[in-house]
Amino acid sequence: MYFVDTIETPGLGNRGYLVGGAEAAAVVDPPRDVDRVIAAAARRGVRVTHVVETHVHNDYVSGGLELARLTGARYLVPAAAHVAFERTPVADGDRVRIDADLALRALATPGHTPHHTSYVLEESGRAVAVFTGGSLLIGTVGRPDLVEPALTARLARAQYDSAHRLAAELPDETAVLPTHGFGSLCAATQADGGTDTTIGRERKINDALLKDVETFVAELLAGLDDIPAYYAHMAPANAHGPAPVDLTPPRLAGAEEIAARLAAGEWVVDLRNRVAFAEGHVPGSLNFAAEGQFAALLAWLLPWGRPVTLLAETPERLAEAQRELVRVGIDRPAAAATGSPADWTAGDEPLRSFRRAGFAELAAADDAVVLDVRRDGERASGYIKGSVHIPLHLLRDRLAGIPDGTVWVHCAAGARAAIAASLLDAVGREVVAVDDAFSAAREAGLPMARVTPAEALARTDAVLLDVREPEAWADGHAPGALSVPLAALETGAPLPSAAEGRPVVAICRSGRRSRDAAALLTARGVDVVDVLGGMRAWAEAGLPVVAEPGAGRDR
Repeated sequence: MYFVDTIETPGLGNRGYLVGGAEAAAVVDPPRDVDRVIAAAARRGVRVTHVVETHVHNDYVSGGLELARLTGARYLVPAAAHVAFERTPVADGDRVRIDADLALRALATPGHTPHHTSYVLEESGRAVAVFTGGSLLIGTVGRPDLVEPALTARLARAQYDSAHRLAAELPDETAVLPTHGFGSLCAATQADGGTDTTIGRERKINDALLKDVETFVAELLAGLDDIPAYYAHMAPANAHGPAPVDLTPPRLAGAEEIAARLAAGEWVVDLRNRVAFAEGHVPGSLNFAAEGQFAALLAWLLPWGRPVTLLAETPERLAEAQRELVRVGIDRPAAAATGSPADWTAGDEPLRSFRRAGFAELAAADDAVVLDVRRDGERASGYIKGSVHIPLHLLRDRLAGIPDGTVWVHCAAGARAAIAASLLDAVGREVVAVDDAFSAAREAGLPMARVTPAEALARTDAVLLDVREPEAWADGHAPGALSVPLAALETGAPLPSAAEGRPVVAICRSGRRSRDAAALLTARGVDVVDVLGGMRAWAEAGLPVVAEPGAGRDR
């Protein structure tokens, strides 16, 4: 009998695996803090004989080299990966014995990286599981754009081919055990596919196995969002060979040193929850609550290499945060302090604070500057009309461009808004952190720049503009919709006379072109919204569709 133990790293949305039999085991894609892996092997009473990488990772520092050194295990790395250390190169079809009747077989699955390799777990020659790294994930695939922009399109096609190879060569009952995809920023999309799956299940739910290659690649590339800035440092660190982890407590700093570090332009990061931070904090400090994806967000926003001082309520919380940070290459805090803000400020220095509120309070506010710090893909699903959009990871460098006034900053649920509010507060802006789910914005009556099909149908005051090509409009459009192709708007064509001086609702096939049309018309001063999901969503909602006489015939 074999076992597979999952080594969870939820803050990064990743998993590593300890897999073995009665006496020996292998570790697939280990996290950097390898003491957790060693403890898991000790609980099983097995010796780690192999450490296996599916690829050179872009999103975290691997513990593979250190784990192999500590255990004496063979370190298996794809042969095509360029690394600066001794390892056992692995090629497609290679098989290594782990324990009696238990082996791992390498399966080349390029796409996430050119050298990406999956490993099939075989028991007595029968495939029982496959470790897919960043290839086939649960309901999605790994991003193909992390290596080199010029390779992205080719890797997207390779990702499609690799998914099909896995599905073709492995039985339906084979368990699929990916490294990424549990909130990881390495996943192409965040599919709602649960936490366990098989090859057979993926055949039914995974776009890579359901769509033709052209559609899959086009949609995959269109859906990619910005790459976290710290990724640029992860792959080189892994290729060079990461240093051993040092988790000894950092040097403690007093109030005067904290003030001096702030004055020197260093980052002082308060790890308390966002409620406590808003109520009172050291002036100039930043709030990255030590929960969720805080390490990834801090690594993304922190100027790489800048010293960071950590403030925590307890030594235990400080140690947890330090462990999270080494996984993304922030190895040693410059200093740290525990306690409360009163312990971290000198003399009678007043603390800073700011308001927290919900979308209902924003709806009642006068002359508010609304700042949306969600990523582009999130904003595409709807946003508050007139809001300023600066994704959180870009905010540090664009603070000066935010309009004057009280800034009400929001994200999807409140966590990133709290970080953004601390950045604004640190430079002296009056800020309100919207600590609320974005779904409450529509419920509060805030004007939305993107509306549902039902809301569009109810807009009797507005003119509905269909921005698809005339042929598509003729084949089926909403009653009363006027045909104004996006291409015409892009060349400066005027609106039809029926739309002059009236609110406009733009619609297309899926919602992409209508969003572009809305941006163009907004720049012209038109009061415009567009329809989420376009005519697809309109038809799915059962709303009326009409066709022009002769539509659908040969043209």
